[in-house]
Amino acid sequence: MDSSLTTAVTATDPLPWEVVIAVGALAGLVAAVVMDWPMSRQPDGFIPAAIAAAVVSRQPVEAVSMPELMIVHHFAGLLAGVLYGLLVVGFSARLPELLAVGGLDIVAHLLAVSLVGGFIYSFFAHFVLPRAGGRSYEEQATAIRGQWLRSSLVFGATLAVSVPLVALSLAG
Repeated sequence: MDSSLTTAVTATDPLPWEVVIAVGALAGLVAAVVMDWPMSRQPDGFIPAAIAAAVVSRQPVEAVSMPELMIVHHFAGLLAGVLYGLLVVGFSARLPELLAVGGLDIVAHLLAVSLVGGFIYSFFAHFVLPRAGGRSYEEQATAIRGQWLRSSLVFGATLAVSVPLVALSLAG
């Protein structure tokens, strides 16, 4: 095995908490941008993001512009990334380190990815979507939840892959 890869995988120095949160925020933003592609390919398009933007801006879904929904969607991704970083820091402090990649505790990473992915789906499906109400909620709630589930899985997969890659690049 390449010695530089062995060093990166077995690095004992954990990433500083500030770096974990910053990398999480950046990865969350990137994951939200990556979500744009599958959202654009689904039957309801950006309806889930429009519903979230409508709730945040307190306006009807039909009145939300594409720039508004993209700003809200990407900012939510950044905030979810910060939540991911905080969870990794918390789990890393309390769980034994079994495997680290570039100073990133992989068990803490996978737990945080799972919780954040589940949270963004649950928060949208059970809080944001019902608050939007209206025709979209009554007629298409199941389809919109399904679309949001697929999108949140893309978000989680992007976090799961991108953060360890960044950690490896930071490890040298």
